Amino acid sequence: MDLFVNSQTLLGLCVALGIGLLIGAERERRKDTHKTGISAGIRTFAVVALLGAVSILLGEYVFVVVTLVVGGSALLAYRNTRAQEPGLTTELALFLTCLLGGLALRDAALAAGIGAVLALLLAARNRIHYFVRKVLTEQELHDVILFSAAALIALPLAPNRFMGPFDAFNPHAAVQIFVLVMAISALGYIAMRLLGPRFGLPLAGFASGFVSSTATIFSMGTRVSQASSQMPGAVAGAALSSIATIIQMAIVIASVQPTLLVNLAKPLVFGGVVAFIYGLIFMVKAMKQTKQTYDQDLGRAFDLKTAVGFAAIISLAILFAAFLNNWLGVQGLNISTAATGLVDTHAAAVSVASLVSAHKISSQQAIMPVLIGLSSNTLMKAIVAYKSGGVQYAIRIIPGLVLMIAAVWVGAWLTPT
Repeated sequence: MDLFVNSQTLLGLCVALGIGLLIGAERERRKDTHKTGISAGIRTFAVVALLGAVSILLGEYVFVVVTLVVGGSALLAYRNTRAQEPGLTTELALFLTCLLGGLALRDAALAAGIGAVLALLLAARNRIHYFVRKVLTEQELHDVILFSAAALIALPLAPNRFMGPFDAFNPHAAVQIFVLVMAISALGYIAMRLLGPRFGLPLAGFASGFVSSTATIFSMGTRVSQASSQMPGAVAGAALSSIATIIQMAIVIASVQPTLLVNLAKPLVFGGVVAFIYGLIFMVKAMKQTKQTYDQDLGRAFDLKTAVGFAAIISLAILFAAFLNNWLGVQGLNISTAATGLVDTHAAAVSVASLVSAHKISSQQAIMPVLIGLSSNTLMKAIVAYKSGGVQYAIRIIPGLVLMIAAVWVGAWLTPT
């Protein structure tokens, strides 16, 4: 057996020792400040980490025996503890430290990262307990579990292939939209918990708009349906999300065909300014609300039924767009971009910009299809606003959307041909 210590082996041994010292130092302080029956300290953890590393050098069977011995010793120490409320944290940390010591010989960076995370979790014990027991409500915990199941189980398992009529339906994409709506709604809820609806919802709306302005408007409407007192902040966030749409559109067009962006500069600027002014009006209204107005009704992080409903609406829009594209092709550019814009205005803009890059149409000819796609996307936003937040939310959202798209067309009219 070759036990020659090369640089990689030496690095692994050093990382293993560092992991043991880091985790052991945290446990040593815990042992001194809390009468919990903890017996393992900095020396024990350092020795166990090195034991795991050396056993890997001696062979896999030796490593298995060593881990079993360490695990058995930790279990025996747990059974013999005299603490009134014994826990398994230290014993499990000791066992994991042994495994990390062995891993350090195979992948030093990965072992060091896991060791740092473990030490952080151990050191943040009081903060984590306080957050779960005092800050996080039972409903919020339920929502976290539900979102984790959707994002970590349902999304990876959903088939990522196109099927159905015109091969337009992708189960993975549908679940992705569902998770996206939940994530955006949860982001707004977290921002609202931290900053209050007066500031949190507008900022969350603007940030979420870079992911999906349509989904943001839908999520804000859902929040309004749960808590009408949050109307001004939610409308401000929905309006500001349209600014993110315009900014993102300018970026994607510039990346595909910069000359097209020059022709679209005035329409996009006009639309963005109007959306900002409209959102600012409702943001000011939200700031005028008193603290007592919004503290009593925070609503939920997200609503499962509305997220499913939004995914269904988008899936139907995708099917309709696929039908029109299959029927009309490039010849019906305006109609096909209008259909594509119902789902994603950026996809419509990129498809048109690609035609310009391929010299199939000119930059002047591309302005109309891009604006049509943006207009149809605005129509979809109006529909989801009514669907999610009802009449009162829609009558506040739709005027802003109309003014924004009108400003876009005015900007196009003022652009020299």
